[in-house]
Amino acid sequence: MKINFLSLLLILFFSSQHLYAQPENPAVLKQEWIYEKAPFPECHASTIAETPEGLVASWFGGTHERHPDVGIWVSSLTKKGWTTPVEVATGVQPDGKRLPCWNPVLFQRPGGELILFYKVGPSPSTWWGLLKRSSDNGKTWGEAERLPEGILGPIKNKPVLLSSGVLLCPTSSEDHNWRVHFEQTSDWGKTWQKTAPINEGVTDGAIQPSVLFHANGQLQALCRSQKVGYILETWSNDNGKTWSALAKTSLPNPNSGTDAVTLKDGRQVLVYNPTTTSNGKNGPRTPLDVAISNDGKTWKTLAVLETEPGEYSYPAVIQSADGLIHVTYTWKRQRVRHVVLDPKKAN
Repeated sequence: MKINFLSLLLILFFSSQHLYAQPENPAVLKQEWIYEKAPFPECHASTIAETPEGLVASWFGGTHERHPDVGIWVSSLTKKGWTTPVEVATGVQPDGKRLPCWNPVLFQRPGGELILFYKVGPSPSTWWGLLKRSSDNGKTWGEAERLPEGILGPIKNKPVLLSSGVLLCPTSSEDHNWRVHFEQTSDWGKTWQKTAPINEGVTDGAIQPSVLFHANGQLQALCRSQKVGYILETWSNDNGKTWSALAKTSLPNPNSGTDAVTLKDGRQVLVYNPTTTSNGKNGPRTPLDVAISNDGKTWKTLAVLETEPGEYSYPAVIQSADGLIHVTYTWKRQRVRHVVLDPKKAN
């Protein structure tokens, strides 16, 4: 049977539309691009927050990671869809030299401003932390504020607000071994305290923790591992002042970023690449899964977001006021993907 070229194109088009527009998993409500076109060829490390006016996303974009032209870009979700990305921060120095920007992290202060944390520097081993503030839900931004020496701010994943009013920022450093530590601010980034690295002198490096809450008052942090091939975890019994030694979980990790969030009903959600390292080499950053847990220890798959070859990585995840889960992630370093899930429809 012969199929003409036009018919073949139509079949391929509608097949691709079905792949994203009509997800078979009932928990997946929507999958969309945050932008179709942008004035930069590559993007990475997205973040998302909910403001009183709706969702705001950010990421770094430029020629490629580490290129001096990489800046921080922002887009907001309106009734008409996501707004055209706008560059809101660059790495231009007082002498005119431009350095790359890295890893934006958004945090909506309850009843207050939207804070954008990010990094500037030649590399992750030499970068420094900054923040900007928006009093109009991300439409405009104030001047960059450099964080104190030795303070990086949340390194990839969102801060969490403790009942004490302390903003706990999960962070890490890469200037020597990969080391996890935590930073705290009680005045929205004006003054800071920090813990010592929890894995100082340990061979197994780890970075980019995300913090989960448990009903018994414990905090749990899940971390990207460098070599062991599995997500590492640490626990705190004193609101993040001290932490247990890192321990290996049963969750695979190919040396790629993850993110996690505690839902209002107490369940935990994790977005990650369920592959592992092999013979000292990083594993593939595909597939990309969403997992859910009642206790932060035993996990089951809520949704599989990507399965094709390529890089689907560096997720960010939040729960919005209406109870839905929002995930953003890097799609082949070319675009940022936004997915909406309903945790009530978990199988």
